Amino acid sequence: MNLLKALATVSGLTFLSRILGLIRETLIANYFGAGMLTDAFNVAFRLPNLLRRLFAEGAFSQAFVPIIAEYKSRRSPDETHELVSHVASMLGLVVFVVSVLGVIGAPWVIRATASGFSPGTDKFELTVALTRITFPYIFFQAMVAVSAGILNTWNRFSIPAFTPTLLNVSSILMMVFAAPYFERPVDALAWGAFIGGVLQMVIQIPALARIGMLPRFSISLADPGVRRILKIMLPATLGVSVAQVSLLINQSFGSWLPTGSISWLNYADRLMEFPMGILGAALGTILLPNLSKMKASNDTQGFSATLDWGLRVACLLTAPAALGMMILAVPLASTLFQRGAFGSADTLQTQHALLAYSIGLLGLIFVKILAPAFYSRQDIRTPLKYALISLTATQLMNLLFIFVLDLRHAGLALSISLAASLNALLLYRGLRQRNAYSPLSGWGSFAGKLVLALSVMGGVLYLTMGSEAGWLDSTTLWRILHLSGVMGAGGCAYFATLFALGFRPADFKRRV
Repeated sequence: MNLLKALATVSGLTFLSRILGLIRETLIANYFGAGMLTDAFNVAFRLPNLLRRLFAEGAFSQAFVPIIAEYKSRRSPDETHELVSHVASMLGLVVFVVSVLGVIGAPWVIRATASGFSPGTDKFELTVALTRITFPYIFFQAMVAVSAGILNTWNRFSIPAFTPTLLNVSSILMMVFAAPYFERPVDALAWGAFIGGVLQMVIQIPALARIGMLPRFSISLADPGVRRILKIMLPATLGVSVAQVSLLINQSFGSWLPTGSISWLNYADRLMEFPMGILGAALGTILLPNLSKMKASNDTQGFSATLDWGLRVACLLTAPAALGMMILAVPLASTLFQRGAFGSADTLQTQHALLAYSIGLLGLIFVKILAPAFYSRQDIRTPLKYALISLTATQLMNLLFIFVLDLRHAGLALSISLAASLNALLLYRGLRQRNAYSPLSGWGSFAGKLVLALSVMGGVLYLTMGSEAGWLDSTTLWRILHLSGVMGAGGCAYFATLFALGFRPADFKRRV
């Protein structure tokens, strides 16, 4: 399999999902702006989304993929299918119970996760109502996570990569066509998430059936594979919990900041999801099963070389994205969101968060690459230790940035960026100490050429962007055309410089 081709497939489908996600956020900004309604929805959907990452995608994939890759390599198809059925049944049952408890206990959930929302207020009651609609989303996503782990291990990356688009399509259709018929139009967003989760689960069924891995309901804790996964999942859950707890604490901090702060962070976060998903998540998706197979076959040289490939590709594509978002923060925010109830003041506040996030973009994506290297080795405790250090650093920086330096919501974004960079550094050092990764030669020359290309790109962006004030007062059509031209010029300058310095696409092909 060609890793570069697989990356292009996953990144392309992820790009489609992110485009639809931006359309979704643009419509939300247009219809609801940045205020009580969007704060309530963002809080209501963030918790099931965090639990999805905790139970379904994060801890589960870290424990499941290395084991299922080992079974695929060393066991019979019948044994592998039996393990898949046992794991899917157990996870589905646990998450179903969590979903029911979340719906019943929604008021207590909101008291715990958004302490600034006072009980009895309209904002609190709305958030509780929306939470009860969105909470079952985690059950559907748990089933999707099982399917994605299986399909990715079989190198069937397309369906899992396409799946997130269904959530955005469902949300857009519900907002545009169904919202006017709701007593509270914002309810349409919550139901869009619910329906999207159902569609995401259903689309997996044919793909699993084609490879003979469609789970059947069968619970067995006696299965040694299940016991191994459970043993790994405990520290994996703690590790993923650290990141999610950090986000929840940040959300709680945000609930005490001026109204709109959570929404400004969310809009900036949507922009960050472009490079995070298109590159970071895509690289993590293709690296984890392949690194797991290499570990199972004791291919230490291939393991290190594949990891090195991932880091170089990340640098090549993430660095220009980070620089571009720093320079074009106002053009991006105004073009994508500034219309209707979302005004120029909201654009400037979103800019502050985006600038802070951009600082840590490379660190955030490096974590997506380096952490799977530990998971593929079935070492969950080391990333957990580093995540705890990062969590502590995040909250200490929150106190400094918000209460001492008065950076407000931008301080929350900055703390995440700096802590992610610290986490990436610790992961890198840990892999080197374990002799799991040895950088290939040529990094110095690679970095020097990259800096030169970034300098050329930055100059072109700055010269073609014009004044930030002009973006705040212009029409949407002018912004779209101007931003397209500026980004096109910057991208051409970057890649033309790399080409002139000797970079070729063939240099980054890797077969496994």
